[in-house]
Amino acid sequence: MTAADDLRRRLIATARQMQAAGLNCGTAGNLSVRCEPTGAEGFLITPSGMAYERLEPDDLVEMTFDGRTLGRRLPSSEWRFHRDLYRARPDAGAILHAHSPFATSLACLRREIPPFHYMIARFGGDNVRCAAYATFGSQELSDALLAAIADRRACLLANHGMVVFGDDLPRALALGSEFEALCEQYWRACQLGQPVLLDVAEMSRVLEKFAGYGQQD
Repeated sequence: MTAADDLRRRLIATARQMQAAGLNCGTAGNLSVRCEPTGAEGFLITPSGMAYERLEPDDLVEMTFDGRTLGRRLPSSEWRFHRDLYRARPDAGAILHAHSPFATSLACLRREIPPFHYMIARFGGDNVRCAAYATFGSQELSDALLAAIADRRACLLANHGMVVFGDDLPRALALGSEFEALCEQYWRACQLGQPVLLDVAEMSRVLEKFAGYGQQD
C-alpha cells in the first residue's frame, strides 16, 4: 500500500469516527487532510452528498490550491473554505466540519462561546467566535469563516455548524469532540442562568500554560 492509499483509508476511517462520536449523521459535514496531489500543494476531501459508510478510497477527491480537481466524484460543496483555510493557516493539517447537535444549536443562536471554562483556551484564545451567516458552499462563507477563526483552531458558523482544524486527522477529530463537549457544557450551564466567566488575566495565564502543556515532541 502506498502512502497516498494509506492517507485515503485514514481519512475515511476518521470520517466514520465522526459519525460514531455523534458529530455528524447522514451526509452532513465534511473532512479533509492536507497533501500534495500530483506534486502541487493541495488537499484530499470527502465527496459531496455521500454517506461516510459507503465511501471507498477512490471516492475521495484531490484538489490543488489553484483549483484543479482530481477524481471521479464532485468534492464537498464546502471545498472553498477548506482550500482557503489551508492557504491561510500553515498549521492546519486536517479540517473537520460538522453539524453536531450542541455546536449547531449555539450557532443557530449566533453566539460566540465565552470563557465560561478554561478549556476554551484549547482552541487558541479566550473565546470561540461565531462566523457571520452566508450561504453554504459560497465564497462569502469562506471569507466569514477566515475572519472568525483568526488566531483560533475552531469557530461556529451561524445557522450551520462548527469547523475545527488540527495538525493531523486524529487531532482534528479530538478537537471536534472536545469542542462539541464544551458547547454542550455551555448550553447546559445557560439553562440554569448566566455562567460566571473567567477574566482576561486568568485566561492569559491559562493560554500561557497551554503553550507548554502535554507531551512535547
